[in-house]
Amino acid sequence: MTAAITPVIFDGHNDVLLHLYEAGGTATSETFLTGRDGAIDQAKATAGGFGGGFFAVYVPSPLNYDVKMQEMTKPSYDLPLPAAIGWKEALPKVMAIAAILFDLESKGALKVCHSAADIRVSLSKGEIAAIFHIEGAEAIDPDLHNLEVLYRAGLRSIGPVWSRPTIFGHGVPFRFPSDPDIGPGLTDHGIRLVKRCDELGVMIDVSHLNAAGFWDVARHSTKPLVATHSNAHGICPHSRNLTDDQLAAIKESDGMVGLNFAAAFLRGDGRMVDDVPLEQMLRHIDYLINHLGEDRVGFGSDYDGAIVPKGVATAADLTNLRQAMVKHGFNDILMTKLCHENWLRVLEKTWGS
Repeated sequence: MTAAITPVIFDGHNDVLLHLYEAGGTATSETFLTGRDGAIDQAKATAGGFGGGFFAVYVPSPLNYDVKMQEMTKPSYDLPLPAAIGWKEALPKVMAIAAILFDLESKGALKVCHSAADIRVSLSKGEIAAIFHIEGAEAIDPDLHNLEVLYRAGLRSIGPVWSRPTIFGHGVPFRFPSDPDIGPGLTDHGIRLVKRCDELGVMIDVSHLNAAGFWDVARHSTKPLVATHSNAHGICPHSRNLTDDQLAAIKESDGMVGLNFAAAFLRGDGRMVDDVPLEQMLRHIDYLINHLGEDRVGFGSDYDGAIVPKGVATAADLTNLRQAMVKHGFNDILMTKLCHENWLRVLEKTWGS
């Protein structure tokens, strides 16, 4: 149960499920309740007023995370993308990782929510509210049969790619300096995926898509454009960040951007090191508010998936962020919008409830 730290923060992205999967899956998921060496667990959520968010199911590539993070500390870099993963290989891993989410629910650690109304109820009870999100659609077959089944299992958000290519589209590499205008956009399969997700009420996440894919989603989706964990390219010229033109399209669609805490996407020099003052996060928030308006900005921490600023190292440290926001001059109404209400607004508009 989360403590009455207000406003409670609902977050656009975390990778805790992947860490639990790599630590042993459902056999070790109890550490989420008893305490784990990571950014999110039940105690840290309580301490920091973390109310929940998008719990990502991500199929890992065979790459060395530490080497990748070290490479991203350099003044410039261009990491090669991992090879594509076929759906027959990806699906068993998605099932295993999603099973951890449902195991946590059965243990009373969180509640898997299917609607904005469900999230509101969980937040009011002090439960961790979780959205079943897939980051990278590798497990979806060309006929979209797996999408139909996963939707009925509770899937409510999906990113067509995690940077590496899929049968649906192409992502951005981890490249600095760079813009996201890299490569071709959605495939025919990708356009069908977007349209079917619109029909079902599965939110499309444009984070990790390249510029051409982003504009294809904008062209073919009838729903708000949402980037669950992305930042402002105007402050940090990283390929993963959103340009002013993209922000304008998100605003026009009445969409949403969740501020990514990953240091490399915050810092002006693009380096993945944790020496980032909270004021730099506030610079991005101000920039996003200036381009999107107060109703379309929130948080997308990327906890357990990236190196983040020291001041917000874990969910327990979110009180530091709130204090910095108040000191910055954000009033109670804006604080509530940024911390959770904007996410609920866009989900209601996307899901219909």
